[in-house]
Amino acid sequence: MNAAPEEITSLVGREVYSNNGVFVGEIEDVRLDLDAQTVTGLALAELNHQLFAGRVGGNTGVIVPYRWVRAVGDVVLINDIIERLDTGSDESETEAEVEV
Repeated sequence: MNAAPEEITSLVGREVYSNNGVFVGEIEDVRLDLDAQTVTGLALAELNHQLFAGRVGGNTGVIVPYRWVRAVGDVVLINDIIERLDTGSDESETEAEVEV
């Protein structure tokens, strides 16, 4: 069965949730690698302020790496971002700082 390709702009406005069902934010824009013709990140706004408290400073959004995306449908599901941010491990801290 061949699925019809969706336009990238159809992602804008979709809500993003973690695998645990926690609201993360709403897609405001998409980061692209034009040379590779791939999506590399999702720019989120309307963030869950409890989730990002103390992590985004005065910023109103974050960029989530597209490799975290697990499913795209009416909503977008990403890896358990709660665990990535709360573990305090060096890897997750570095990635969060770069992507915020």
